[in-house]
Amino acid sequence: MKIAIVGLGLIGGSLAKAIKKNTTHSCFGLDIDSHAVNAALEQEAIDGEIAAERLNTCDIVIVSLHPLQTIDFMLKNKDSFKKGGIVIDTCGVKGAIVDAVEKPLTEAGVSFLGCHPMAGREFSGFDYSVDNLFEKASFIMTPTKDTCAQTIKTVSDLALETGFAKVVVSDTKEHDEIIAYTSQLAHIVSSSYVKSPSLLRQAGFSAGSFKDLTRVAKLNEDMWTPLFLMNDKPLVSELDCIIDRLKEYRDAIASDDSATLHELLRQGRELKELSNEQTAKKMHE
Repeated sequence: MKIAIVGLGLIGGSLAKAIKKNTTHSCFGLDIDSHAVNAALEQEAIDGEIAAERLNTCDIVIVSLHPLQTIDFMLKNKDSFKKGGIVIDTCGVKGAIVDAVEKPLTEAGVSFLGCHPMAGREFSGFDYSVDNLFEKASFIMTPTKDTCAQTIKTVSDLALETGFAKVVVSDTKEHDEIIAYTSQLAHIVSSSYVKSPSLLRQAGFSAGSFKDLTRVAKLNEDMWTPLFLMNDKPLVSELDCIIDRLKEYRDAIASDDSATLHELLRQGRELKELSNEQTAKKMHE
């Protein structure tokens, strides 16, 4: 197949490298950043640069831009995609994307499938892309009742061929609710955590737990701001939940309530152990 990737940042660049490393498909890139395109060509991550008006020569177009840019690009170029071809996105929110682009693309004769590769780094840009980013990672697809079975199979096969460990099929509502917890909340907690006055005094006093909790505070605010706002209701619900739980710990410590604190910590440990067991089981299904 001939594949085009629009947006050669961390995810798009890593997809290009993984496709070239693991498959025999041809891969072309489009990006407004000439450095990204030139670097991709030099590293043989793409077979060539492609213009928007030539996307109709590609069987699959992967749009790997920030959420609002993804919507804008797809709508502006809906008549430039191949009739009968497939267009997918890589955004971390699905409801808003699918709602905005599925119908216009379908009317233009293009099959759209919302997707989310579950991998990332605390860096952005093509310079940080790697060909093994998606090893052990899940590839989430959110087909709707209008998505044809062949599109789902083609994209699923490509994901596994590219190196993803597992393909997960969900709907947009479930995806956005769970991602609010597993990804978006984690970024907000990390961003909040580093705002303590103690941050600049931690050198020499921190180890793995500090590194783990602060890693994703180094986020790209241009991307994460619209992601959070496009998934506001599930994310606010998760924020309310963690705020309530933190107050329980705070109150137990402030009142020197050893029994309550001990119970809260036990509950957290047992829930984490249960989660580990369920995750291991699902990954082997």
